[in-house]
Amino acid sequence: MKTPSMSQMPTDFQHSHDAEPHVARTREIIKKYPQIKDLMGRNVNTIYFIIGIVLLQMGVAYVVSPMSWWVILIAAYAIGAFANHALFVLMHDCSHNMIFKSRVANIWAGILCDLPNGFPTSAGFRKYHLKHHAFQGDYTLDADLPSHWEAKLIGNGFFGKALWLLLFPVFQGLRPPRLKEIQFSNKWIWINLAMLLAFDAFLVYFMGWGAILYVFASFFFSVGLHPIGARWIQEHYLVAPPQETYSYYGPLNVVAFNVGFHNEHHDFSYVPWNNLPKVKAIAPEYYETLVYHTSWSKLLWRWLVDSDLSLYSRTLRNNRGGIKVVGSGESDFFTGMESKEGVAAASA
Repeated sequence: MKTPSMSQMPTDFQHSHDAEPHVARTREIIKKYPQIKDLMGRNVNTIYFIIGIVLLQMGVAYVVSPMSWWVILIAAYAIGAFANHALFVLMHDCSHNMIFKSRVANIWAGILCDLPNGFPTSAGFRKYHLKHHAFQGDYTLDADLPSHWEAKLIGNGFFGKALWLLLFPVFQGLRPPRLKEIQFSNKWIWINLAMLLAFDAFLVYFMGWGAILYVFASFFFSVGLHPIGARWIQEHYLVAPPQETYSYYGPLNVVAFNVGFHNEHHDFSYVPWNNLPKVKAIAPEYYETLVYHTSWSKLLWRWLVDSDLSLYSRTLRNNRGGIKVVGSGESDFFTGMESKEGVAAASA
């Protein structure tokens, strides 16, 4: 089903008093298709993709480092953005403990994914992403939601939204102080920072400053003003309210490790990337009837030119589904996942 146009420009966030929408659908699907639980679990082979892409990025950084800055930027846009985005997706699987049995091993794998970003993101992403799953739409807990000041500042014009995407990591980095119930600092935040600083120093010493420019530009393009960056719009921006979550079924899923299957992922957060299309194949009537996207490029353009879409095109809720917030840990996410999906071992 293609996405319809919105008829009214949002002037505030949408508000809901209901619990997040994935719990009921997940339980219904499992009841109807219990075999879907066979798709859950870890994919240890993911680590080989991580190692391969990290080495690819190091190789490209080495090759382009002595070249002109504009050549480096072109390489970052054409190659680095796709590679770093792929690493973000695999980092995401690490945050769900879907590679190794050990939580610590998954954290280290996430930091490995982070190396070609130039900036430390893995430990913070893990912390806030799991809260996003447990408390989707809660303004005080969900870092995926833009801040009120952010939405007012950017507005709904072309240049404001383009600037927002271009500087997307900066705006995301300014959100944690809003989330006062979540403890920001822990040892992994500092280990992540130390590892990235050491890796950046390694690149400068052995490859030169051009290599740093390449990895920094790859990072910003991979989550920003690039067709790949439209993924952040695709996932939860309301192109067809009241539907809150949207999937992408397009060809770039091949190089994005199926991250487009976002409704499927929120419904079954312990299904690794390689099995997400199988969720849709088993229960197509639950997903093909939802609005979905088929092109990130078209969505990016629509986001920029459609004044009906803005940062306010999101749903806020005050219903936490009875889950107690654990500000310094992850047990709230795993408690919710166990209740929704019947899986307890993932937090081991």
